[in-house]
Amino acid sequence: MLKKIAKVTRSVLPSQEIRKLILDEAITFETPLKQNQIQPSSIDLRLSSKAWRMRASFLPGKIQKVGAWIDQLAMQEIDLSQGYILEKGSVYLVQLQENLKLPKHVEALANAKSSTGRLDLFTRLITDYGTEFDRVNAGYSGPLYAEIAPNSFSVLAKRGIALNQIRFKTRDNFKAQDREEAQKVKKIEERTINNLTPAQTFSINLKNRYSNVVGYRAKPHTDLIDLEKTNFYEKEDFWEPVTTKFNKIVLDPGAFYILSSQEYVSVPPQLAAEMAPYLSIIGEFRVHYAGFFDPGFGYSSSGKQNSRAVLEVRCHETPFVLEHGQTVGQLIFEKMLEVPDLLYGKDLKSNYQGQGLKLSKHFKN
Repeated sequence: MLKKIAKVTRSVLPSQEIRKLILDEAITFETPLKQNQIQPSSIDLRLSSKAWRMRASFLPGKIQKVGAWIDQLAMQEIDLSQGYILEKGSVYLVQLQENLKLPKHVEALANAKSSTGRLDLFTRLITDYGTEFDRVNAGYSGPLYAEIAPNSFSVLAKRGIALNQIRFKTRDNFKAQDREEAQKVKKIEERTINNLTPAQTFSINLKNRYSNVVGYRAKPHTDLIDLEKTNFYEKEDFWEPVTTKFNKIVLDPGAFYILSSQEYVSVPPQLAAEMAPYLSIIGEFRVHYAGFFDPGFGYSSSGKQNSRAVLEVRCHETPFVLEHGQTVGQLIFEKMLEVPDLLYGKDLKSNYQGQGLKLSKHFKN
């Protein structure tokens, strides 16, 4: 007879608990922490000066450190102190300024920042002895590395820039008196997103009441983007508008698109949210590289902020037709251990609160 295994539930640590991890030296830094690194449910990870151009992507596996793979696959060692051009179509590995020494009950998950995904800058976290990208096992002690693959634009990267972020989870230990609060959270989850089905799916928006522009497609040949410059570049130099007359578009193989969801997303302070991984059964394309929503995104106690989810879409081997309202993904909500003492869009300067169809912060509004 198979033994039934109890499900271990975990809660996301809020900003105040992240500060405690820092005080306990579970998170340490090569250079002093910047205050704006701490987000409502995550911390930004900064590039160090140590980087390598790699022959291929890799995972270390259970018995090897990242350094062993650098010895095997590195083509060139790079110094990011003064900035360096990461070329489109190449793979790079950068050691991060942050190191971890996690308690045995705390694990971590990483994801690309919103601005990173909107540049089609594919970024994943790697650790020593890692068997999965973007996942840090409970109790891990060691350095962190970012794999970076510019897919649409070459970029100028420099030490100190943050391209990805990491959030921490701890085991839940519910007591009897916590059950009422748990039920409240469950009810909040069920009514968090406007117009979503019970499965919490979201769909593509291919209607624009003001024009026939419903998205943007990355141009194949452009200048590089300096990652330190915000509200700087003209979108016309890097993007082609995507238009439609019949509420449908054809995705071209290999092309990268910025589109938006039909639904508005609102994440209350008690929750965080993440876009579910791409499922091949919905079509020949991948949706969203970043996919994490902090507590407070699109949320206001006096009403919704009307924030759509911006979708980063890449088509695969064959052309594919997208129609307005077509289901393209799913949102999964996660319970916070506590309400954060910082909220997205309220306590922080947030580039994407109240967004509709919006490019990364590097382009002029």
